[in-house]
Amino acid sequence: MNVWIAIGLTAAGCYLVKLAGLLVPADTLERPLVRRLAALLPVALLAALTAQQTFAVGSTLTVDARVAGVAAAALALVLRAPFLVVVGAAVAVTAVVRALGG
Repeated sequence: MNVWIAIGLTAAGCYLVKLAGLLVPADTLERPLVRRLAALLPVALLAALTAQQTFAVGSTLTVDARVAGVAAAALALVLRAPFLVVVGAAVAVTAVVRALGG
């Protein structure tokens, strides 16, 4: 039963956040600071999530095959590879490092 309460509260919270976003006046959204934050915030959140998923196991810092995969993806991005090539490179390098015992 507790799970369904949590699901219901989460759904209601998401709805209220969306409703709050719709109630913000349009002139507020046109401010330069708000536009910059709206453009940069998703990138920062994705970078933080990637770092947390790559370098953490529980509450400890770890360096393993995932780091090599992220490095390969970063190199592919620097070389302006298509998205699927970036993902493929990360997967392949991570798999190879794990197979080699890393």
